[in-house]
Amino acid sequence: MTSLESKYIKISSPAPHVLLLELNRPPVNAFSTEFLKEYGCTFDALSRHPDDIRAVVLSSALSNIFSAGIDFQGLVNLGANDTIDPARRALLIRDDVLDIQHAVTAPERCPIPVIAAVHGIVVGLGIDIISACDVRYAASDAKFSIKEVDMGLAADAGTLAYLQKITGNVSLARELAYTSRTFSSDEAEKLGLVSRVVQGGRDAVVAAALQLAKDIASKSPVAVSGTKRLLLHARDHSVAENLEYTATWNSAALQAMDLKQSVKAGMAKSKESPKFLPLRPKL
Repeated sequence: MTSLESKYIKISSPAPHVLLLELNRPPVNAFSTEFLKEYGCTFDALSRHPDDIRAVVLSSALSNIFSAGIDFQGLVNLGANDTIDPARRALLIRDDVLDIQHAVTAPERCPIPVIAAVHGIVVGLGIDIISACDVRYAASDAKFSIKEVDMGLAADAGTLAYLQKITGNVSLARELAYTSRTFSSDEAEKLGLVSRVVQGGRDAVVAAALQLAKDIASKSPVAVSGTKRLLLHARDHSVAENLEYTATWNSAALQAMDLKQSVKAGMAKSKESPKFLPLRPKL
């Protein structure tokens, strides 16, 4: 596999076509400006990576924590400068916030499904991070907090934008956002923030997420990537708009060899998945 260099993210390939990204900034995976930039750039690089990566698992390399959120000491001072007037200072702050949002939402821009496997403490920006992932698994020891109101601000990097689209329990979502109270993995599942609670800690939830990633990686990469794109489009558009978009998308995607291979394997009742070409073949 072609190397993806990273200072704060451990990158490995524990199974064919599967990538494991482990946040690794001890002691608590707090996100500094440098860490956030690296995080976003890593996912953006995957979008055009030459290797045949079909599913990604995002976890923490630290044994007892996923992320404590933003490192306020290591983060740029959000445009703070008392020598300029408020209007110009506001523009600088806005630029800084947009940069943070761009990094946090990188998994959504990535055409490859991203599975978050969380354990231990998941606070503040940690929830922003996982909200932008496709699937979220939690270890039974996970503890969550939408911490921003305790810091004197509204969450601005993704949680509030995603949460009411992720969950059907808007009442609980607002309760947790208004109070910052800590909630368990079971309550996160009830909220809809996670789709599965895995008994145990880090190793157990990462193993479950990797198994899901292997299953996804066995499917047609054209079909999976297209499904991700169409699901995101459907979230943000009307049914009629999405159906029209889907028709246009599949007018190209249905011409892939993957369809014939899948149908042939299904008719033959083969227990083995077809061998699909990479989404981006090397020329």
